[in-house]
Amino acid sequence: MLFNSLDFLGFFIVVFVVQLCLPHRPRNLFFLAASYFFYGCWDWRFLGLMAVSTVIDYICSHRIATSDDAATKRRLLAVSMIANLAILGFFKYAGFFVDSWITLAASRGIELSPRTWQILLPVGISFYTFQTMSYTWDVYRGEMKPLKRFADFALYVAFFPQLVAGPIERGKRLSPQIKSGPRTTLDGFQSGSWLVFKGLFKKAVIADNLAPVVDSMFALESPSAVQVMIGAYAFAFQIYGDFSGYTDIARGVGRMLGYDLSLNFRLPYLATNPSEFWQRWHISLSSWLRDYLYIPLGGNRNGPWMTSRNLMLTMLLGGLWHGAAWTFVIWGAFHGVLLICHRRTTRGVGWSDHWIRRTYPLRLFCMFHLTCLGWLIFRADSLENLHNMLSGLLRWSAISIADWQNIWMLALLAAPLMVLHWMKERSQTLVFVPNLSLVPRLTIYTTMAATILALGSFGKQDFIYFQF
Repeated sequence: MLFNSLDFLGFFIVVFVVQLCLPHRPRNLFFLAASYFFYGCWDWRFLGLMAVSTVIDYICSHRIATSDDAATKRRLLAVSMIANLAILGFFKYAGFFVDSWITLAASRGIELSPRTWQILLPVGISFYTFQTMSYTWDVYRGEMKPLKRFADFALYVAFFPQLVAGPIERGKRLSPQIKSGPRTTLDGFQSGSWLVFKGLFKKAVIADNLAPVVDSMFALESPSAVQVMIGAYAFAFQIYGDFSGYTDIARGVGRMLGYDLSLNFRLPYLATNPSEFWQRWHISLSSWLRDYLYIPLGGNRNGPWMTSRNLMLTMLLGGLWHGAAWTFVIWGAFHGVLLICHRRTTRGVGWSDHWIRRTYPLRLFCMFHLTCLGWLIFRADSLENLHNMLSGLLRWSAISIADWQNIWMLALLAAPLMVLHWMKERSQTLVFVPNLSLVPRLTIYTTMAATILALGSFGKQDFIYFQF
């Protein structure tokens, strides 16, 4: 049930109308039932898997909160972490490690024929697993008290707007809202409607119209340098439109129902260094990796070499979180190197405001292209495909008519988005359009609506992050 489909529209209308008539407790139970129905529409067989994870973390978090013995608390935390990681590891990585083992043995002349399983990846498992793990961690640290009612905790895990592709909500942020049961307000409905509208535009117009361009470029066996760049630039805006579009819709739907979900994107392509990029891109994941992996590893407390190690391990695991493929591992290592180099070259250096202003365009240009190089690694569907694309950067040839058409398509879709981002950055507000006066605001709304109707693709393309 895709957000940009008539099925979801019908589902949401029913949920919205019914919840208006219900008091707090029945409303939470209704949201829980609706969320399980929503997830079951993807594959009902995995409902039990999510329920198992929910039961384990509910029991462990409650026993941690009520126990006075530190050793018992550690054992319960270990049970929660091991159970969640075992489920995630089996469904997401078992096939990857078996295939890698077979390939390694074959390179040594050893032929292996183990039993193979066709393991289906449950949609959203990486997101709700990290969400439940952070909840138990926060209870263990004493940063929050667990929800008393099992139904409330189950709703925290399964709340349908952000269940499939985030944002990854923290217990201390979402559980108080579930406990108090916020209601729909006129302001929430209006601001939520704008987020949904904006998200639909990003997904249906920008991402889905760039998808054929990206697919065609990455399918070439011997692409030219221009074609590689078209593919990298187009994918940069496709994945941004697709993923941030999903987040906008999720946050908008949540706000229309009375819930405030986390901001997950903050104009990421205006970042001027690797650290700033991860403060703007997939914020709920990058902050999760910082708080539950990087800092527990030691963070930056034990000198430059240990800091570099911790950064690299964090980014390697962050890359592997995205998928069971060596390209994701390489992508994580690439960003790890960028973060290490940035930290080593800027640590202890005080730049003047004049230098920062003068070099802003250059730093912006360099960071954007380093990000696009990373997306080239991320999008490649195999190491061979990655080699073809990277080697293509050395093949220069005349630009064909088809390439010019793709360039114009990319410019048409990406340029207005970047102009709007620049205006948001200058005005220092993410609600730039709703704050405009009536005439320009209605002009933008009308133009977006007409573009969605003319160029929008509805229910045909899955969201990219569903595969993670």
